[in-house]
Amino acid sequence: MEVLYGLHPVEEALKAGRRRFDHVLVAQERHDARLERLVAQCRELGVRVRQESREQLTLAAQTIAHQGVVAFVRAQELLTIEDLFEPDAATKAGTARLLLALDGVEDPQNLGALLRVADGAGVDGIVLTERRSAPLSPVAVKASAGASEHLRIARVVNMVRALEELKRHNLWIIGLDEHGETDYDRFDMTGDCVIVLGREGAGLHELVRRTCDHLLRIPMAGGVSSLNVSAAGAVVLYEAFRQRRNAAIPAAAAASKQGKQPRKQKGLGS
Repeated sequence: MEVLYGLHPVEEALKAGRRRFDHVLVAQERHDARLERLVAQCRELGVRVRQESREQLTLAAQTIAHQGVVAFVRAQELLTIEDLFEPDAATKAGTARLLLALDGVEDPQNLGALLRVADGAGVDGIVLTERRSAPLSPVAVKASAGASEHLRIARVVNMVRALEELKRHNLWIIGLDEHGETDYDRFDMTGDCVIVLGREGAGLHELVRRTCDHLLRIPMAGGVSSLNVSAAGAVVLYEAFRQRRNAAIPAAAAASKQGKQPRKQKGLGS
């Protein structure tokens, strides 16, 4: 079993329904409406709830940042790269796919922040490497505010091979690199594509960089040459989201217009 802690992660894990819960601990000292709603949600789903002291919760979570809630759950089932090609119930037919690949992000806080952004920006799947990459730990889940519970996440042994496989499924591979040839907001990201982010400080591995079809940069006006990986990811993912949303508006309007039947003109005697 794994430990989840914090109100958001436990709430979102219950809502997503992907994890099997063993039991949930809540702090005896905490009494508020939000915690009561969480307890009611647990009982509605048949999850056992037990009250313990804050000290016991701190021992279980190995941190004081548990907010009075600690859950014992089955480990999240990670996917393979092939699983990401399967249609998801949340993905509309005919909608362009947007994936996020993380090439060696090692800080769990950065991983969690990126997962939170990815969920908000409508990313369809995440690709992580098995080695030299932050695990999907309670710290990362907490940093994602529980968004990781709603994402389709695949672990791969070799990022280059995974990207080559995605290419064979007609996805464009778009790397973010401070030496990229195109500004991120001047590139069309409305099609099927994978946005690839590299390691903290070092960026993309050389082989991964060479595998990318395009390299984009974020122009910087200040004294530093680049952003933190989670900040850079937020900038680019939300630009992709903006482009896709704007592209969908005319298409939806055209479809709506085609679906309307012309109104019959009433005669004078009607």
